[in-house]
Formats: sequence, C-alpha cells, structure tokens
Amino acid sequence: MAGPLTLAQIVSRLGGRVAGDPATLVEQVASLERAGRRQITFFTGARYRDRLAATRAAAIVLAPDCEALTALPRIVAENPYAYFARLSQLFNPLLRQPPGIHPSAVVSEKASLGKGVSIGPGCVVGEGAVLGEETCLYPRVVIYPNCSLGKRGIVHAGAVIGADGFGIAEEGGRWIKIPQIGAVRVGDDVEIGANTTIDRGAIDDTVIEDGVKLDNQIQVGHNVRIGAHTAIAGCAGIAGSADIGRHCTIGGGAIILGHLRIVDHVNISAGTLVSRSILKPGTYTGVYPFDEHASWARAAAQLRRQGKRHG
Repeated sequence: MAGPLTLAQIVSRLGGRVAGDPATLVEQVASLERAGRRQITFFTGARYRDRLAATRAAAIVLAPDCEALTALPRIVAENPYAYFARLSQLFNPLLRQPPGIHPSAVVSEKASLGKGVSIGPGCVVGEGAVLGEETCLYPRVVIYPNCSLGKRGIVHAGAVIGADGFGIAEEGGRWIKIPQIGAVRVGDDVEIGANTTIDRGAIDDTVIEDGVKLDNQIQVGHNVRIGAHTAIAGCAGIAGSADIGRHCTIGGGAIILGHLRIVDHVNISAGTLVSRSILKPGTYTGVYPFDEHASWARAAAQLRRQGKRHG
C-alpha cells in the first residue's frame, strides 16, 4: 500500500486539482456510504446527492460541475470514476502470480513463452501456443494448440481458449462434425474472466484485439472478432462469426446472434437480444424487438400505460 497520502501528494502523482485543504490525509478508498475518517470516495451524479450529503469521508473525487455540492476537501477531475480507479490502484497495487511455471502445469515443449510469463496450478498450454511477455494464467486455464495471447494478458481461473467451435452439418438426420482448423489470436493487454470460453475458428481465426476486457462466464463463438478496447460483462453469449467493433460495451446476459456486424462505439444494455446488425453508434436496449435505447424506452412506457388502462 502507498498510503497514507495527502491530497497534494495524490494530485502530484495522478493529476487533477485540489479544492479545500491539500494537507488532508487519506489512507484508503471507500464507498460514499461506508467511507470514514482518513478515507477518500468519489461522486459521479445527482442520484447520489443524498449519499454525498451524508458521507463521513475525509475527501471526495468529483467532476468540475459538482465541485460546489460539498464543502469537504476534494479532488476535481474530468472523469471521477476513472480517476478513482487509478487512485484505488495507488492504494491497492494489483497483485499477480509470481513469474514461472507451477509444477502441476502441463506446458508443451513446443509452446513459446515470453519473458515474465506466469502459469498457475493445473494449467495446460498446448503445442504451438504463444504467450506474450508478462502474461498471467491463473489456475486451471487451458490454452489449446496454436492459439496465441499477446503481452500483459490476464486469464482468470478456468478459462478455455481454443476449444472447438460449434461446427456441425446435418445429413440424413445425423450431424457431421466440421473440423475447426483455425485458432484464437488475442492481442495485448487483454483480460479474460473466470470460466470464459473462446472458441477457435472453423477456418480463419477467432480474433480478440488489444485492450479487450471480458468478464466471467462469457461464450465467444468461432470466428468472432472483437474490436480493441471493447468491454463485455458476464454471461454474455456471442454466436459464431459476429463482428463487434472497437470501444463497445456489452451488458451482462446480452445475446448476439451469429454473422452480425456491430460498428464501433455501440453500447448494448444488459439482457438485450441483438438479432440484426447495428450500423449506427449509440445505446441499444430490449429483447423483442430491440431498438435504439430512447425509442425502446418510449415504447415500453406507452405499453405500461396501456396495460394500466386495461388492467
């Protein structure tokens, strides 16, 4: 831990501006509700104003347009949530397994391992697999043959990268397996959550670009492409050959059907079923039919009012 630190010391490291006493001392981060003396918290919007008024925190991180809402010592930052994330890292440095290969791991002699790689207990790394520098595999991760991960990757326990995709053809009432001869290519600075599965390509590769963040228990089908710096929450399912753009967010439990295209800067709400391509940036919500968020919200409100009139 770095603390305790004064607000002046924090902004000297992370930027931002102090309003109030720069000598205010803090030693840990906390939520608005639970913060106490010598703890710092953050404020992001009007709906938390009651909690802001009641907080016992020593200091607050907030945006310039919220600066006048409290007399507490504060750090003013353009993006309080991102600033708080960096501040939390300052007080709570991220821990990883030490570099090296655990004795219980099975690593092919024909795998290529970069400098500083960490491979935890029970992991399996197949023939021809490539792990970039400082990549960390937590326990029981499986990397199938010929799949590659870039630098500084984090793969959490139980994830499987490169299993066969769901490739079958029907003939005479029986299923014929289609060999999955592609691989999985994962870029730099990608984090893959626990028990997430990324299928290898049927012919071409499944591709996860740089900076992608995948939560736990996500299914990524064969030949999917996920663009750089897209973030996907838990239990989402992405069917084969979907093409997802860069800087997208996909909420938990969302379903994306196969062979669809989603352009850059699209936000998909939790539980949404995406059944057609999305060619315009924006926020999309709903199951059937999904629509642009504002349009869906209006339709849902009209349906609710209509239901009350006939109830």
